[in-house]
Amino acid sequence: MAGFWGARKQDRQQQAAEDAELGRRADAALVAIDERQRTTEDELTYAEIELGRDATSGLRDALEAVRRHLGEAFQLNQLNHDHIPDTVEELRTRNARIIQLCDWAQDLLDDRLQALAEPITRARRGPEIIAGIRDEVARGTQRLPRAEATVERVRTRYSPEAVRRVEKNAAEAAQLFAFATHGADVSTARRESGQREQANLALETAIEAVRRATTLLDAVDAFEVEALRAESTLDAIVDDSRGDLVVARELAQVPAVGAAMTTLEKELLALTPAGGLPDPFGELTRLREANAALDAAVATARARIANPVPPESHVRHAIDDADRQLGVARSVISGHRGWIGADARTRLAEAERIRLDLGALAGQPIAEDDRERALADARRCGQLAAEALQLAQRDIDSSRPNDGGWGDGGGWGGGRRGGAGGDMVGGILGGLVIGSILDGIFD
Repeated sequence: MAGFWGARKQDRQQQAAEDAELGRRADAALVAIDERQRTTEDELTYAEIELGRDATSGLRDALEAVRRHLGEAFQLNQLNHDHIPDTVEELRTRNARIIQLCDWAQDLLDDRLQALAEPITRARRGPEIIAGIRDEVARGTQRLPRAEATVERVRTRYSPEAVRRVEKNAAEAAQLFAFATHGADVSTARRESGQREQANLALETAIEAVRRATTLLDAVDAFEVEALRAESTLDAIVDDSRGDLVVARELAQVPAVGAAMTTLEKELLALTPAGGLPDPFGELTRLREANAALDAAVATARARIANPVPPESHVRHAIDDADRQLGVARSVISGHRGWIGADARTRLAEAERIRLDLGALAGQPIAEDDRERALADARRCGQLAAEALQLAQRDIDSSRPNDGGWGDGGGWGGGRRGGAGGDMVGGILGGLVIGSILDGIFD
């Protein structure tokens, strides 16, 4: 017993120490967030000077939310230190809530300040960034004649459809450079007049204009290399396509393969002849799609050869067989409702559900892609119906009294308890077996 009471005392002491530590953490969190709130308000003032009130609305809203929720935290702290005694559980709950509110406030302020960090840095480096924009515009303007010469050169080698993607890039880049210069001038003027928000907006637009113009000029420089790479790839795909056509001739009687071969041959004939102005990008795309379609058709045809599609007559025969077995099982179970257990009724319900799905195939040809699934469903339906019939026969036999008045068997049901029931269900099963044998002979 001494050990038990000693352990309880040690647990109480440990819990008291944890509660005291929680209280110290709550007090420290309140002090920290109160100081953080004051410093953030100062940073908001500086940010408004650099960016304007609209750009700093997120931080202002965050500070307002922090003030509102910290009121709850300070109220809880006041309850912890008033003259009214509190239980240990009340103190623990309040301190945990204070820590939770302070952590939330710290995270919210961190997030909003981090979102403003980059715009503030850019605004403070405004003059430096504007100088960089002017340098980029000067370098880009020097690239314009070379880009125009490149466009004129590719016009003599490639079709208008191919050149269309870059033929206006030089003119658009020149307009963007002019717009960037104007934006830099506006930003400088607004900054000197103290309109920081408008200055920052103009600076952002100038930066984006330079970026877009540089991208357009880079596209012109890369066009020739990309076109040469497309021509090289096109030659390889042409050779591969001709080889695929030779291989696919043995399967040309398959409609899908024949159609894919025709499409690929048309694309090969539509290639720009020697001496013409080609569009390597468009021709490569169309030929690649036609080649992939032929590969897929050949793969499907070979899969069909390896796994032949069952004839539609086999599928219809399997559905008819399932209908016969379903009809027998349904008649037996409906005629002995009080004697049939849940297993037989469940098998019959599952078989009827599958047969209902197969009803969508009635009165219309069964597509080749659907035959394997339909055949499997029909066989599954017949199997479930046969299982339902066997389980129903078992339930009927076990439900009848076991005395000599019923006899010991006879017919297909001989040797089982309840000869009359055995004769009836056994005769039905015998008829199904004989019918299946005859169907197999005549098929």
